[in-house]
Amino acid sequence: MYRDPPAAGAARPIAFCDMDPERLVYPLMKYVVMGPAMRVAFLPRVSGLRHVPRTGPVIIAANHLAFLDSFAVPLILPRRVHFLGKHEYFTGQGLKGRATATFFRGVGAIAVDRSGGRAALDALDTAAAVLARGGVFAIHPEGTRSPDGRLYRGRTGVARLAMRTGAPVVPVGIIGTDRVQPLGRAVPRPGRIALRVGPPMDFRGRDEGVPRGKAARQVTDEIMDAIQALSGQEYVDEYAPRPTAQK
Repeated sequence: MYRDPPAAGAARPIAFCDMDPERLVYPLMKYVVMGPAMRVAFLPRVSGLRHVPRTGPVIIAANHLAFLDSFAVPLILPRRVHFLGKHEYFTGQGLKGRATATFFRGVGAIAVDRSGGRAALDALDTAAAVLARGGVFAIHPEGTRSPDGRLYRGRTGVARLAMRTGAPVVPVGIIGTDRVQPLGRAVPRPGRIALRVGPPMDFRGRDEGVPRGKAARQVTDEIMDAIQALSGQEYVDEYAPRPTAQK
């Protein structure tokens, strides 16, 4: 049956093919595929979700025990969470490469090239842009996975981001992911994990009248103290060594 075209200025129905596939991937992964699968495989115990602000910019600062952490946090927390991903995940060729890039973007990953001299500044700028849009950005202050399950000294990027943007920092303690996915294991095995979320921390104005480096160190240490209180890990006052079998 012939139908007249819509009048000028009238809203045009949105066709499925017009939609950004990456916008479809996120709810699909979180609510249909990976989210339910994670709840079945890992039976996560989650506490403190009320501490995650419902709107506005938020920095999630969590300990880092396994590669699984980068997916557990976005899939379990109630808001869409962005995190940094290796540039290589987004530059693959062919159908597999495009599918991998779409998947990582769909679950909230943002590409960052860590090879250049501006890597740290570029990462900070990327995170600040997410927060400027009122989004949620997750970061592991240790900078790498713990090689032995202990909590290591935090790097100051999280503090610099908080002081630069004024966004609150919500500490998160992750428990058990190192048991279900030990270092070197690509596919996690079933087991129980836990996420404990602490109250937001406000660091606005902490660098006023204080050398920026000193303020960043103090703020980072406070964040790590909050994470330790949630995770129950032994603390090591030195930077974590880079594991030899990073994924």
